[in-house]
Amino acid sequence: MAKAKPIQRVGSDRLNTPTDLDPKDVKKISEGLTVLLSDLFALYIKTKNFHWHVSGPNFRDYHLLLDAQSEQIFAIIDAVGERARKIGGTTLRSLGQAESLKRVADNNAEYVSPLDMLKELRDDNRQLTANMRELHEITDEANDVSTTSLIEEWIDESEERTWFLYESTREATQGGH
Repeated sequence: MAKAKPIQRVGSDRLNTPTDLDPKDVKKISEGLTVLLSDLFALYIKTKNFHWHVSGPNFRDYHLLLDAQSEQIFAIIDAVGERARKIGGTTLRSLGQAESLKRVADNNAEYVSPLDMLKELRDDNRQLTANMRELHEITDEANDVSTTSLIEEWIDESEERTWFLYESTREATQGGH
């Protein structure tokens, strides 16, 4: 039986991308983007989990809402990772790393009522917005206008998801009516 060849590692200097941003700012921003990326992966999985497991009288509406929201979150993921690389930083390398950095709590319950699903995602998206505002301050201070601009778009999308989830839960019963 042949022995597996060790994975060859190269120095991180091989991943440097030319930028006019201060190296300390690149480090802070790419670290912040990596945490954001971890949060987005966790929120994506949770949203898909609820999309797959929603039930009840508003099944179709909630199923479609959560599918659209998960697609929107997924669409952001690549842009976040690539932004860290564009400025000369590094980003997420594994699910284990994402697990250690994420701030979005998992929900592994066998059953969650539709109303509780929507409320949980509403709160998660609201917290994601607050976290992005903190990263926005860092990117703005570093004069990283491109990342700042992208974060502003992502905040708007997160606020919209929060709004839709909030409106869907107003005066609703546990059964989803």
